Amino acid sequence: MRGGEFVLDRLARQFGPTELYTLVSNGRPLTEAISACRVITSPLQRLPGASGRLRRQYLPLMPWAVGRLKVAPCDLLISTSSAVMKSIRPPKGTPHLCYCHSPARYIWAQTQEYATGSGGRWRGIGLGLIGPVFRRWDRATADRVTMFLANSQHTAERIQRYFGREAQVVYPPVRTDWFTPDSGVQREDWLLVVSALEPYKRTELVVRAASHAGLKLKVAGEGSQQKALAGAAGPTVEMLGRVDDQTLRDLYRRAKALVFPQVEDFGLIPVEAQATGCPVIAFAGGGALETVTPQTGIFFSQHTVEALVEAIAALDEARIDPVQCRRNAERFNEQAFDEAISRAVKTVLGQ
Repeated sequence: MRGGEFVLDRLARQFGPTELYTLVSNGRPLTEAISACRVITSPLQRLPGASGRLRRQYLPLMPWAVGRLKVAPCDLLISTSSAVMKSIRPPKGTPHLCYCHSPARYIWAQTQEYATGSGGRWRGIGLGLIGPVFRRWDRATADRVTMFLANSQHTAERIQRYFGREAQVVYPPVRTDWFTPDSGVQREDWLLVVSALEPYKRTELVVRAASHAGLKLKVAGEGSQQKALAGAAGPTVEMLGRVDDQTLRDLYRRAKALVFPQVEDFGLIPVEAQATGCPVIAFAGGGALETVTPQTGIFFSQHTVEALVEAIAALDEARIDPVQCRRNAERFNEQAFDEAISRAVKTVLGQ
């Protein structure tokens, strides 16, 4: 369950049970609302490994696969897309509302970042070969969308740049009813990173900074960089691996601050942390500029150990108010998302 899945769950609660079209499905249940929908997969489902560990290798076939999905007659088609699903073709005369998490990052903006780590050289060659053709197709099929919704102003600007389309910002739902403060829990003197451990997440910067400055750091998450980060970590860094929701909430409540070094389209994690009253130290880019304020965190503007250590030191002088953190996070709660989606649906249906 990540940002896209939480959005899908809220849509399924609001408009389901209904047909749910997807390129592939691994069959594992996500939520009750999603499981209540009738899942229809593309021809990609029948190819070896496409619903599992080989799914990324099938990127060249994804435009073909989404084109083979035949949507049954309906009043409205809603897509939630971070790659090709915005290009699903609606039935003739049916409006198509697309909630866009991002134009495909590995094709449009972060090809170099995705071409690092395990298998990065071959991945980079593949992305370089398919990129021009994919981008032409991606832009040409944007006209299949009646109305775009973007998960942040950062994403809306990229939709305009790459697709030539305007997008209305609807922030994704954050579970602020679960991520709450606890006055009985005291904050401790260690920093926290919560992330998939992949190269573009920049977790290695935080590990290097903490090891260099002797700062206590806990890292929650797993991914292709897990072993490399553990090997580079100094004695003050603790690698926690994957954690469950209860443990994650406890970490947010106890951490001195969350460190968020990457550029994300939106980024649920800084909002979850703020919902518990936890300050955020964030890189000044992407969605963090919309979710973190000078009253709730500290920004750093260069991906260097020195800049990050300086921002961490500045936190002690900032005296972040946990009440302000909580109040800021509540702007992104689930009810706000549901209401914004309802208004968008009425607009696209002319109601």
